[in-house]
Amino acid sequence: MFLEIGNGRYPSLSTLPIHAIIPNMTTLPAIQTENLGRIYRIRGSKKEAARELVALRDVNLTVQPGELFGLLGPNGAGKTTLIKILTTLLSPSNGRALIAGLDVTQQPGQVRQLINMVSGGETSGYGLLTVRENLWMFAQFYGIPSAEANRRIRELLEIVGLSERINTKSSDLSTGLRQKMNIVRGFLTDPDILFLDEPTLGLDVGASRDVRQFIRRWMDEQPTRTLLLTTHYMVEADELCDRVAIINQGRVLACDTPANLKRNLQRDAIFRLEVSPPDEATVAALATLSGMRHFVRRDEEGTAVLEMILHEEAALAQVINTLTQSDIRILNLQKREPTLEDVFVDLVGHSMAEAEHENNPAV
Repeated sequence: MFLEIGNGRYPSLSTLPIHAIIPNMTTLPAIQTENLGRIYRIRGSKKEAARELVALRDVNLTVQPGELFGLLGPNGAGKTTLIKILTTLLSPSNGRALIAGLDVTQQPGQVRQLINMVSGGETSGYGLLTVRENLWMFAQFYGIPSAEANRRIRELLEIVGLSERINTKSSDLSTGLRQKMNIVRGFLTDPDILFLDEPTLGLDVGASRDVRQFIRRWMDEQPTRTLLLTTHYMVEADELCDRVAIINQGRVLACDTPANLKRNLQRDAIFRLEVSPPDEATVAALATLSGMRHFVRRDEEGTAVLEMILHEEAALAQVINTLTQSDIRILNLQKREPTLEDVFVDLVGHSMAEAEHENNPAV
């Protein structure tokens, strides 16, 4: 396949400097959305009219070249829908999305030359092919010369700890190892803009840590690379991302650096109490205290954990008094620094887990 640029014809984009493809790419936003929306029409039965599901509402985001940008939100928040639009797999219902100044709807072919995407839990590849054969095949789709493709494959597999499985059929890999192969596939083409949709979904703690380290290393090696990561793991967003947009029910609720998002809560007092299981009347009384800003209860084996954001530290006396009057024992009390989970609770009014249940009531 040849690409015509100016007066030249090139065998593949892998041989081109990026400024030859998009001359002013480094001065344009890598990713930009303007009032972006997506509505799904869901057909009912013959007697029921079709209904609409709003997946995205007026999303306005700008990601600069070189950023590792995170979309943080519960399952069902609209993260995957947004990624599918940005990667030309889905058309928006309204608004527009640009990749390096290229409209994803009007110029999808040019956009695809600049990007790659990996989704967590996907089963891409062919089970009868080995790890190397699968990755080599994908490299050929992008016109990467065979020798260069094999060099990159060996290098990337070594980085993610998969080099010993290079000749293993992908069908014989565990879920975690198959996901590592998929991640290598995304990085193999050395895209200018990479989209990772829940890349550590289903991975154990060790594998997730390896993937995060690999992502950070890849970004640090080349300052012009851009990566958009979706996740519902708070630690992942906090550890990796230069900026984070918090999204829920299709709306972007806040966008800033993790430090700035948490700093906005530092004026409040945040406490974690481990107590004997309280009755519903006590929980209701705690939630309505005048000094209570946000309150989340999480039941554990034989105990309950109360996460509280108070308007001021003095309000803790009201909490302790309410628990004491109800004969609730305080087993542990900690004051702590804000986390992104606290930011989410402050914006939405309940925890990420509760938001996931709200977005997916059948789960």
